[in-house]
Amino acid sequence: MESSRRTFLQTATAVSAGRVLGANDRIRLGIIGTGGRGTHLIRMANQAGGIEWVAVCDAWDARREKAKQLLDRPVELYADYHRLLDRKDIDGVIVATLDHLHAPMTVDACRAGKDVFVEKPMTSLPMQGHEIVKAVRETRRVVQVGVQQRSLAHFAEARQRFFDSGRIGNVNMVRTVWNANGGYLTPVPEGMEKKPAGLDWNAVLGWLPRIPWDPKRYFNRFAYWDFATGGQTGGLFVHMVDVVHWFLGLTRPVSAVALGGIYCYDDGRDTPDNVNLILDYPQKLNVTFEATITDLIAKESADIVFFGTGGRLSIFRSGYRFLPAGEKEAEITAGPSPEAAHMANWLECMRSRKQPNANAVDGHYAAMACHIGNIAYREKTRIAWRQKWDV
Repeated sequence: MESSRRTFLQTATAVSAGRVLGANDRIRLGIIGTGGRGTHLIRMANQAGGIEWVAVCDAWDARREKAKQLLDRPVELYADYHRLLDRKDIDGVIVATLDHLHAPMTVDACRAGKDVFVEKPMTSLPMQGHEIVKAVRETRRVVQVGVQQRSLAHFAEARQRFFDSGRIGNVNMVRTVWNANGGYLTPVPEGMEKKPAGLDWNAVLGWLPRIPWDPKRYFNRFAYWDFATGGQTGGLFVHMVDVVHWFLGLTRPVSAVALGGIYCYDDGRDTPDNVNLILDYPQKLNVTFEATITDLIAKESADIVFFGTGGRLSIFRSGYRFLPAGEKEAEITAGPSPEAAHMANWLECMRSRKQPNANAVDGHYAAMACHIGNIAYREKTRIAWRQKWDV
């Protein structure tokens, strides 16, 4: 009886996990959304290796065809992502669409038996995180959120060296800043005033209200609330606050305040081109975020600074710099790490069925830090954390 029980449990686990991947099996992938970020993630997956591309989906035929050129074998091309998810020969799906489509596509992919790499922010509305977390728990899918810092070696080293060891001491203030991001001022390409015949605008809108073709929204999406989660907050702060959560073991802030506005680019946008947030955490900690696209000087434009009683850590993708509190101690520095590690971690977890470095719960709380700041900005008042946002 005990032998039969073990066999049943092993079979049930295998069925719930879809195809059981062996060490030498190539992981079969599909991708939904093949714009700039999507094609970058194709390259990251190619670098990670051990994969086989099966299908590509995008609402615009030109982008589907362009993505196909990055692949080393013939693949099926789809305009409707449901057709891609219907395929039984796909193990995992990369979701790299506009923000408002991340959550529903991730849920649909999990329910279709696929593991998912979903771009950040994982959600565009606060309660969408609950739907994803529920789907992950019920289907036992491996969902990795695209906050790649979680898998970069110098970030992991800094966490162990200064936080796990206690060397940084008490941290009561973290400053995050990301200015000069020219991608938030993307112009409409010439000739795109009229929608291309091969672009399914209704598919782009998804669950949003039907509006006429808007090339500004399509090409400069970070300027609009409906296509991007607050613009610079959901696009940039989400990366930084996720690092803060990871290093300090945080989830939810107590409250948020925000100021900013459209100060420089009155071009029809509705997200701020200058913004400041302050999040207050119950661990006697303030986390600030500032972002502007008025300043387009790339040098020293992005940083996360932890102010501790034992030292100060500045860290981002170019490396880190730790200044010890003791005047006689030398500063400690490290350089950058390969970005493909985050994609490699997801692929590894698809085989092992272990939790990835940035799971759905992490993705929910990182996005929620943006959502609560966005609500404070739009309502022009201090916003307290609401219990219904917990997962």
